[in-house]
Amino acid sequence: MRLFDTHIQELKYEVIKELIKSYDNQTLDVAYRDIPKIIVPGPEAKMRCCIYKERAILQERIRLAMGGDKDNPTAVEVIDIACDECPAEGIFVTPACRGCLAHRCKDACPKDAISIVNHRAVVDKEKCIECGKCVAACPYNAIIKQQRPCIVSCKAGAISLDENKKAVINRNKCISCGACVYQCPFGAISDKSMILEVLDLLKASDHSKNYRVYAVIAPSIVSQFKYAKIEQVVTGIMQLGFHQVVEAALGADICLYKEVHEFAEKGTLTTSCCPAFVMYVEKNFPELKPYISSSLSPMCQAALLIKKSDPTAKVVFIGPCSAKKVEYKLEKTMGAIDSVLSFEELQAFLDARGIDAATLPETALDNASYYGRIFAKAGGITQGIVHIAKEQGVEGLNPISMNGIDQIKVNMLKLKLKRAEHNFFEGMACEGGCINGALCLNHGPKNALDVDKYGNEAREKTIENSVKLFKL
Repeated sequence: MRLFDTHIQELKYEVIKELIKSYDNQTLDVAYRDIPKIIVPGPEAKMRCCIYKERAILQERIRLAMGGDKDNPTAVEVIDIACDECPAEGIFVTPACRGCLAHRCKDACPKDAISIVNHRAVVDKEKCIECGKCVAACPYNAIIKQQRPCIVSCKAGAISLDENKKAVINRNKCISCGACVYQCPFGAISDKSMILEVLDLLKASDHSKNYRVYAVIAPSIVSQFKYAKIEQVVTGIMQLGFHQVVEAALGADICLYKEVHEFAEKGTLTTSCCPAFVMYVEKNFPELKPYISSSLSPMCQAALLIKKSDPTAKVVFIGPCSAKKVEYKLEKTMGAIDSVLSFEELQAFLDARGIDAATLPETALDNASYYGRIFAKAGGITQGIVHIAKEQGVEGLNPISMNGIDQIKVNMLKLKLKRAEHNFFEGMACEGGCINGALCLNHGPKNALDVDKYGNEAREKTIENSVKLFKL
């Protein structure tokens, strides 16, 4: 069974796995030299023009795996040396051009940028404004608008090209959603890893003698490690040195409870669960900040519960989200989370330590409700808020589930212009929700079925007991 969707993910995984081994063997000082040779032994290149370029790019991946640029507040960075394969964007006439007599492409162009030469359309790049009208007009689909995958994937409009045709990320626009990380076919944009931070936390705990390290897992984890049961994965996480594994879905229950009461007070509210969504609103619709829920995200709610019961505890979040690598450092999270791991990094961690989850005994997870667990999919929050509003007697709720930045942009614009039909806005930056987070092992619609099954297996069908725990 393939663990990952792409070979780029496999490459990131290999780097993290070898870095963990290097940490365990106390050879981090030579990691930059040795790891590239392990992954690309040579003598022939497999991915680039030569093994020297492959190894140079791997050194940059190691730098990001060791935390990357500490002065860069975003969770993603461009690997310049890897960003040199994609053609520049623009309007192109393909060989499919039939040299027709209608010349609809020429007539559609508002800048007279298309001429007919030898019965074929030719685009004048100096005149072309890339409006795409010729693309729409051609009956043979022979004209295409070519854009770099990273630019197309970035719905926040944070990626552009510099004078050398390299990708550049605008920090003021970037919401660290990681869409560019997953979509770049050359892996030239990558997320920064906090794995060394996590390794240090576990090492300093000395097998829970000095303090306990807890793992808070995102509910979307049930759709990821398909080769084992989630209960076996939990056992594997504990064998890595974590004292206990707690569901972020428990925090989601608390979040639902808080948000429905905040809605009752304000009358209009947007969720705070997705940090990329929150950052998008803050950066693009600052006047809507008062509508953002003041509740901390499920990740933080669960961590705060842990730290109230165990004040010396350290908490690591494990999930599919690169934006969480920004969120946990924000002042408003009150230090609830001490570090963040992705699902990709968790797989590398297990394999580096030789832990095969499929062979392990099961450790039960039973500390969240059905509604908390289905937060992982788009629409899950809306289902939960409708339920709890009815349970709490809150009237007037008219929610909408915004699936992806395109839908978020439209509905936030309506809210800004006071033309919104709804008054509660669930925002998920990743289309499909957390089950399609950029740092998932795999992506696809079937993951929603796994989450539904996981939710139905919850012993608690309502959030009542979770909220009782929160109140206590």
